[in-house]
Amino acid sequence: MNAVDFFKNDRYATMTGIELLEISKGYARAKLPITEMHLNAGNTTQGGAIFTLADFVLAAASNSHGRLAFTITGSVNFLRGSGPGDTLFAEAKERFLHKRIANYQVDVTNQNGVLIATLEGTVYRKDVEIDLEVEPAPSKK
Repeated sequence: MNAVDFFKNDRYATMTGIELLEISKGYARAKLPITEMHLNAGNTTQGGAIFTLADFVLAAASNSHGRLAFTITGSVNFLRGSGPGDTLFAEAKERFLHKRIANYQVDVTNQNGVLIATLEGTVYRKDVEIDLEVEPAPSKK
């Protein structure tokens, strides 16, 4: 199955407006245009919306190996605010991969590349294979 189609099954992420932009082994990138529904009482982006975006790319990157993985810990740092009219981008990079556990770093930036939040997350990798067509990670030069 095409990975983009697989992640369309994430009904909550789809409902919030998250769009998967890129996925390869151990890597994912997505965006979320901030609308009125993403705002808190202070008229800034709700922390839960930012966490959802970060957790979504964490899920995409960790499941990219074709093995079902679920977040077991996620620590988010909100560094700057964002608000109406912003588009947030999240990028997950694999830092550690083992049989059962993997770790990822996620950066959330706005449309100008300004760092809004970071998330460090660990996933548990189950013995359940999922059929995903994902490209290998680009070679590091």
